Amino acid sequence: SSGINAEYGENVVGWYHSHPGYGCWLSGIDVTTQMNNQKYQDPFIAIVVDPIRTLSSGKVDLGAFRTYSENHKITEGGPSRYQSIPLHKIEDFGVHCKHYYPLDVSYFRSSFDEKLLNSLWKQYRINALSSNVDSSNQNYISNQVK
Repeated sequence: SSGINAEYGENVVGWYHSHPGYGCWLSGIDVTTQMNNQKYQDPFIAIVVDPIRTLSSGKVDLGAFRTYSENHKITEGGPSRYQSIPLHKIEDFGVHCKHYYPLDVSYFRSSFDEKLLNSLWKQYRINALSSNVDSSNQNYISNQVK
């Protein structure tokens, strides 16, 4: 498929998925998916959202990425941006982090978006306060320390 919706004159320009609690980065499978899509459809971007970090921080945790071409020379060194990656995912991140680059992301919130996010944030805080310990954050932190 060409990614073009002829009926509406629209083009597919990317894909999105979530990494709940993992942060916004591309795994090996994500890099392969993005690289293949970029070969046949350009421009094409990958968007990753972390709903758990979004709820716990009160702001959208979202990243947009593109992969380098297959003939791109990979440089030595670590990732260009700091990432907080769970320890059980760090190897996957490290192996693939030089095959893609992040894009600058800007977005706006409508008044409806603001109300929705405030409602979700309030519900999250109510759930957190009604339990003895904020188990979602405790589990997240525990998994980071393992």
